[in-house]
Amino acid sequence: METDDLAALAPRLPSPLEPVEDERFARRGLALLLKRDDLIHPDLPGNKWRKLVLNLRAAAGRPVLTFGGAYSNHLRATAAAGRLLGFPTIGVVRGDELAGRPLNPSLARCAADGMRLEFTDRATYRAKHEPAVLAAFLARAPEGTYAVPEGGSNALAAEGCAALGRELSGRADVAAVACGTGGTLAGLAAGFDGRALGVPVLRGGFLGGEVRALQAAAFGGPRGDWRLDERFHCGGYGRSNPELDLFVRDFEARHGLAIERLYVAKMLFALVSLAEEGAFAPGTRIAAVVTGAPDALPQDTA
Repeated sequence: METDDLAALAPRLPSPLEPVEDERFARRGLALLLKRDDLIHPDLPGNKWRKLVLNLRAAAGRPVLTFGGAYSNHLRATAAAGRLLGFPTIGVVRGDELAGRPLNPSLARCAADGMRLEFTDRATYRAKHEPAVLAAFLARAPEGTYAVPEGGSNALAAEGCAALGRELSGRADVAAVACGTGGTLAGLAAGFDGRALGVPVLRGGFLGGEVRALQAAAFGGPRGDWRLDERFHCGGYGRSNPELDLFVRDFEARHGLAIERLYVAKMLFALVSLAEEGAFAPGTRIAAVVTGAPDALPQDTA
């Protein structure tokens, strides 16, 4: 797949960087900026575009097989890319108990975009990165199928996300992003001339190792100044609490902007909390990366 093929999707790049007037930052001499990656493309928004773009070039029009849960944004973005660019897609979905049931709205959208869905048991899904397990999935796919990992996070994804850091260089001192699989942070930090902050939305303390491994694979070793703050997962993926719910409603009312709950809300919650803790020096320009828009579909909390 050539660059011109992907350009036909007309992504909005660089994505807008919008100043936000928020007294919780202003009274501490801080500037809050929203990096509106959610506006890159209606079907491949935010980090989905950045993670997929180099993988799609590597696939060069071959079928693409990838992985996700029953409400995976990554599966939907991959299926949409297949429809728009004319290549077959296969989605391996966690949970064989879903086979034979009516498709939920998210998976129905994938199917409508032409994605072939393959449901697998959770034990096999957890082992999907093992060579023998991946080989078995590929053996059932068309010859020459290109595999993309869950969430799209691999070395090419990190390289694609480095463009995000370059777009923010010289325009912000701190760039914050919510983290699921670590690919966006790995690339952001590599391309950014300031400090990158990752806010994990899952429990477990494993993301530091994932980011280091992705940077090693993509760039040959550590890149950039980055850290994680693991205090804001609010109980884990898809979980919330009354404090986070109140924060989201307040932020939306203040700024007239609907906030995506799974990722973006926790990152913004972290930034306000850190500002109140005095974690940023006066004069700091803080860019909050909006990696996705709110989705009316139910979310995957498995």
